[in-house]
Amino acid sequence: MAILQNFPGTREMTFFDVITRGLKRRPVRTGLTLLGIAVGIAAVVALIGLSRGLVTSWTAGMKSRGTDIVVHNMRGSLTPKPFPAATRDRIAHLPGVAATCMILVDLMSVENAELMIVSGREWGCFAWENLKLVSGRMPKDQMERAVLLGITAADVLKKKVGDTVQIETEELTVVGIVEGGAFVENGSIILSLPLLQQITGNQDKISAIDVRLAAGTNDAGIRRLCEEMSRLIPEAHAEPAGEHLAHTEGYRVISAMSWGTSLLAILVGVLGVTNTMLMSVFERKQEIAILLALGWKRSRIVRMILLESAMLGLLGGIIGVGLGVIGVHLMQAAPAIRGLLEPDLSFNLILMAVTIAVCVGVLSGFYPAWRSSRLTPSLALHG
Repeated sequence: MAILQNFPGTREMTFFDVITRGLKRRPVRTGLTLLGIAVGIAAVVALIGLSRGLVTSWTAGMKSRGTDIVVHNMRGSLTPKPFPAATRDRIAHLPGVAATCMILVDLMSVENAELMIVSGREWGCFAWENLKLVSGRMPKDQMERAVLLGITAADVLKKKVGDTVQIETEELTVVGIVEGGAFVENGSIILSLPLLQQITGNQDKISAIDVRLAAGTNDAGIRRLCEEMSRLIPEAHAEPAGEHLAHTEGYRVISAMSWGTSLLAILVGVLGVTNTMLMSVFERKQEIAILLALGWKRSRIVRMILLESAMLGLLGGIIGVGLGVIGVHLMQAAPAIRGLLEPDLSFNLILMAVTIAVCVGVLSGFYPAWRSSRLTPSLALHG
């Protein structure tokens, strides 16, 4: 809809033109406001993407191994706490259980890698089946002082078949490089359970029992078996493979810290947008008064200011998503977390981030919009 008729030969000014003109009036101030919003949205994308990626990576690892239920003791921390290996015998013969695999897993510093997943697996169990050799061979037996490296772990450690890897005080030979079918598997050092128990001093201890159920077991059956396993093994807790990490206290802390940091960054953006729109209203008092004098309703003035602030939020959100994606890839390449997790940069996360940015813009514009609606047409008479 046309708003104002310009001189002959020029096009009519539209409502959208009035909105964008307000943003273009002070390009430096507008740019700095966009940057403030973008930083907050980049924090949302990067931190939430990484924390969600932690769950996604571990869940994909469980799926690649064919694990349906995980019995673990990590509710109060991010890393599982060892419990007696003999507890497996209490659940191995339950109806519906097709196979079990005892696991000892730890996050530890290995040579030049600050954190590396080291996974000790019961010899001959199904957790070895998903490992496809890229080069080399599988260990000969459970007591061979040998390890397999996931392809990402081999790249991080800069190792090839025949090299040695030092875990704690032991030097073990790399006999194979494997593709595990999931990011977390590819970032792991894999060896036999007895060997890792010996190296870490956890004889007869495990940190998880992977359970594979009979084909056709439905969700209700999985829940029922989880309850039964938790009753039989009070030292640990049984949960569906896709849920066990998300329910731990450690993950909740990580998620809360990610959201807390993101919200603080978003608050800076809120203050920036509010300040920008207040200054814009102050500088355009006479212009707004003229529009009122020309017959604009106060509700339309409010809508104009809210749309300006919403546009700031939208543009800031788009820029922030770009910065967040770049930041995630930079952090993913950092030695401290490389190979540990794969960020979850799903469409839902991107849409949520942009929606938050637009909401930030609209909310920030309410007070400036109210102030603009209080102006009177008589201000148009003042120079």
